[in-house]
Amino acid sequence: LFFQLFSSCMSFRLTQKEIDEHFKNENQKPIQHQFEIKGRTINYAEIGNDSLPVVIFVHGSPGSWSAWEGFFKDTILLQKVKMVAVDRPGFGYSGLGDGEKSLSEQAEYLKPIVEKYHKNNKKIILIGHSLGGPVIARMAMDYPELIDNLIFAAASNDPELEPANWYRHIGNFILFRYLIPRSFRASNKEILYIKPELEKMLSLWKKITQKTIIIQGDKDVLVPFENAYFTKKMLVNAEVELVIKKGMNHFIPWSNPELIKNAILKLI
Repeated sequence: LFFQLFSSCMSFRLTQKEIDEHFKNENQKPIQHQFEIKGRTINYAEIGNDSLPVVIFVHGSPGSWSAWEGFFKDTILLQKVKMVAVDRPGFGYSGLGDGEKSLSEQAEYLKPIVEKYHKNNKKIILIGHSLGGPVIARMAMDYPELIDNLIFAAASNDPELEPANWYRHIGNFILFRYLIPRSFRASNKEILYIKPELEKMLSLWKKITQKTIIIQGDKDVLVPFENAYFTKKMLVNAEVELVIKKGMNHFIPWSNPELIKNAILKLI
């Protein structure tokens, strides 16, 4: 019973009742959608006017679309952009616990959402935090025609900076696989394979031509800040702005959301 309760608390997803409560005092409320692709259900939330440029948020590991809840309540952003946030495979309501190790597959699952909002030549900005960073990078590599701009926030893009820690294999043990929360099970799976997945992308960075903003803190203990310099170095065919903030940690969407907000406003 303890592990069931713990797993429930650490699912990083909101029920519809919780969403209604969180947004009860807001003029606009998010709407969730689901679609099927390659046998998977992918969930995402949207808010804002259909006529505006579109910002698509991609969370880290673990997480869910609700990681971006604060942005969905920002009255300035709601006047300027339509916002969409996705539950990546294995998180939220996108098959909780069933993680996806392949970054190219994750980009493929994201593609129908981007295509939906790209219609009528809508401007599309992708934002990726932490492991969401390499997901949007892969998206830009594989489907460049769908994307106008990228924002990386504490993105783990450099394979050489990925640690080979023993605990990353803990989810492979059957006992622990069923004791740890499903969100961590999915996280363990994708993090275990992230280094070789990033290595596959090394020759593809030159395909990215979209104007990009990179945001990183020098006190990030989860994703070394050198990742920001790696990303800038690899974007040889894109205009890049690098934002390094002293004293900032890994959790930019919550500790320093204004940096992401400012990046959005600059790109639109």
